[in-house]
Amino acid sequence: MAALVGPRDERLRQIETAFPETTISVRGNEVTVRGERRTEVGRLFEELVGLLQRGHELGESDLARVISMNAADERPTEVLSHELLRGTRGRPVRPKTAGQKRYVDAIAENVITFGIGPAGTGKSWLAVAMAVRALQAKEVQRIILTRPAVEAGERLGFLPGDLMAKIDPYLRPLYDALYDMVEPEAAQRLLERQTVEVAPLAFMRGRTLNNSFIILDEAQNTSPEQMKMFLTRIGFGSRVVVTGDVTQVDVPNGKSGLAGLERTLTGIEGLVFVRLDAGDVVRHRIVADIVAAYERVDAGTSS
Repeated sequence: MAALVGPRDERLRQIETAFPETTISVRGNEVTVRGERRTEVGRLFEELVGLLQRGHELGESDLARVISMNAADERPTEVLSHELLRGTRGRPVRPKTAGQKRYVDAIAENVITFGIGPAGTGKSWLAVAMAVRALQAKEVQRIILTRPAVEAGERLGFLPGDLMAKIDPYLRPLYDALYDMVEPEAAQRLLERQTVEVAPLAFMRGRTLNNSFIILDEAQNTSPEQMKMFLTRIGFGSRVVVTGDVTQVDVPNGKSGLAGLERTLTGIEGLVFVRLDAGDVVRHRIVADIVAAYERVDAGTSS
């Protein structure tokens, strides 16, 4: 009960703020809910108890997501208890929203999955988690992480070092995700043996990628020609995840290989598009608010 109501009843107050039409009282191990939305709030408490029984720790942002999922008639216990693997220091890697759960389910069930959504929705991070899981289960023989080396307002030529040194900062987010899933020493061994390969998209040309889990990150910065080249590299026994945010295109002419691709590829068996939105942002709350503000502006512009 202490975990349910929180220190100084903070979680209870948060629930009451979300449901002003209801009155919640606690006596011993009993919670009483009165008001118009008592059924919905009762279901929320059942879900919270289920999560706590499974060992979940509920922070303020976690509780907000559970309330949101419950309002959408989704089951937080099913979403948040879906463990993909154990990351570094034994931390469980799980989807944190219903949209993220749909995303990882799509990756598990399809040959090619496109994850489209704004920053902070876990597109790349969850894709790397699914890749590591597939490698550990011996479903694939290697992981290939790639992204286009496109500048966001800066020039590669000003960076010091040789070609790989210049490209390395563009690939750093993929390394970071890998180190979240695998201990640094083990990750280094995988990289040295090329069981995990991190390379710019240009290095994929002319290759056939068999028995691999391939992730193309920041796909909005591919050209249409690069996207076609990449998708035709896929060999037998491989699985592909393509991630991108069509609102952050940095290609020089603005012609993205990801924009409009869904219309072209619709109807292909084993290929699916999953869209994430501001409700799936799992960074600081302000990031979700910023994404939502941009979405409102974009919606107004398109209408």
